[in-house]
Amino acid sequence: MTAPRPVAAAPQNALTASLPAATAGWLGQPALSRLWDSARRRLEANGLQARGILRLGNVTVEEREAFGQLLGGTVPLRDGAAAIRLDLLDARLRASAAARGVVGVLTALGQPVQDRAGARRASRDAWDEVWVDAGQAAGALSDEEWPHRWLNAVRQTGSLTRLGPQGASDLLAQAVTALAVVVRRAGTEQRVVGRGELAQQVTGTAHGLDDGTVLARLVLRGIATAAGEDPASATRDAPARRALWRSAGVVVDEVSSTVLTYGLRPAGTGWRERGLVERADHGQETHLTLREVAVVEWGTLAGTGGSRAAGALVRVCENPRVVEAAASAGLTDVALVCTAGNPSTVVLDLLGRLRDIGARLSYHGDFDWPGVALANRVATRFGAEPWRMSADDYERAVGESQRRAAPALALRGEPVEAVWDPELAASMIACGVAIHEESVLETLLADLGAPAPAA
Repeated sequence: MTAPRPVAAAPQNALTASLPAATAGWLGQPALSRLWDSARRRLEANGLQARGILRLGNVTVEEREAFGQLLGGTVPLRDGAAAIRLDLLDARLRASAAARGVVGVLTALGQPVQDRAGARRASRDAWDEVWVDAGQAAGALSDEEWPHRWLNAVRQTGSLTRLGPQGASDLLAQAVTALAVVVRRAGTEQRVVGRGELAQQVTGTAHGLDDGTVLARLVLRGIATAAGEDPASATRDAPARRALWRSAGVVVDEVSSTVLTYGLRPAGTGWRERGLVERADHGQETHLTLREVAVVEWGTLAGTGGSRAAGALVRVCENPRVVEAAASAGLTDVALVCTAGNPSTVVLDLLGRLRDIGARLSYHGDFDWPGVALANRVATRFGAEPWRMSADDYERAVGESQRRAAPALALRGEPVEAVWDPELAASMIACGVAIHEESVLETLLADLGAPAPAA
């Protein structure tokens, strides 16, 4: 490096102090500032490798002179632009009083070079590790394909990018843990779990799965995917998200949803049990929250005479009108549970408890395809017997409707085979008429007023 002309010394700081003062002052002159900016950008793009050409246009006389002194010769210009090989610049600096390459000089001048290419590679490697680890964990959730579909969809949305690899890894691990709890409970028919309880178990805080959190969205997408639903539709609004939680046995709260009951006389002697028995004796319906269902001591169920025996009959209906009619008729020697359409978490929990104490469940619902599908679920999950749900019962109901000249309700949708009667679907297809539960109230009330059939 030729001797530089005297220029104002660059400010001294911790970085420039490692260079001789004169060298630092000369290298920090304004005439070289564009060269250092260009060199830093190229080095950051090259992974700190000193290679490539630095091109600077509209080179001034001062800049050309400084470039020549730095490189040990005149720098040719073409149309006012200079082309400087970065490797030659690096070599000249190492052989000069600076005694370091261009990366070291830039650092000493207070312009540290970042290895952006290396950082990108490291980031890609870190993200690859995140998805590999998450894929292995998700694969343990189920032998089915849904965990991988769920994880791939999450990856494609890019929703975790802003969290960085470590944050995303931690969140995915929590999501997999939450889904594992849901899957495990569903597989063993355990009792429902509160969302706050699940969140506390997974994240250490009861609010970890609150609506709107990234973790809640991840878990809900997994639940929807496992159920074969479109995650976007299944989580479109707050009611849909609550319904999705309930479908997985997770309750957002334990008091807002209730199950309609009538005539349940639990064995316990506490005030809750005595209250239910008294309401049953007076022919009053009762709405029970999930919290109440969980704390009642059910034991065996008793009839009006107080006798208790395993195998007590509990009728299960789909429409609240059946309960209303039974109460209006003053029937006090029956036990009813109403699903009120598709059963909610609290309904499922109560039916499971009644089954577990040995109660016989007998189900009636609508004679349409959704009604048959619902009856299949209740029969399969709880071992419920059909109550006036055979092909003969359906045909009699259709005949009675025709005799009353009631408007026929067309049967619509895809046929569903009944697990309790292989002839029912064929009869329904042949008649093409939907029969809702309210239209057979007289038949159902007659059954409720008669002695319970023998087990």
